[in-house]
Amino acid sequence: MNPDKQTPGMDTEAKLSTLWIFVLFNMVYADILSLMDPASPIRRVMQGVPLPPGGLLAGAILMETPIAMVLLSRVLQRKANRWANIIVAAINMVAVIAGEQARPYYVFFATIEVICMSVIVWLAWKWADPEAYG
Repeated sequence: MNPDKQTPGMDTEAKLSTLWIFVLFNMVYADILSLMDPASPIRRVMQGVPLPPGGLLAGAILMETPIAMVLLSRVLQRKANRWANIIVAAINMVAVIAGEQARPYYVFFATIEVICMSVIVWLAWKWADPEAYG
């Protein structure tokens, strides 16, 4: 049975791209709330606690990966698409978990983000080869 037939009108590429959009909105809103939290690392940076050299660049590169996956999930060929989704989701899950803010709002957003990225990994892993179905 082809898994793409289970959700009429939505192929795997569209599912993955949509899930990345959902993850991004959660990441952005978690960061926006962090700006209002005096104990957050983002707020400390804004108050003048310097980041190590390249810290902002590393953050930008990390944040670019889910942004790029919105597009790449739609345009990459199946095999590259599967691995890109699995690898990028795994890296971002580690980053979210390593954020280690114990604030309830962060735990809430982080939980949603990790669950959603786990679904991305699962969908990509289970993505059947359409040629196997003829």
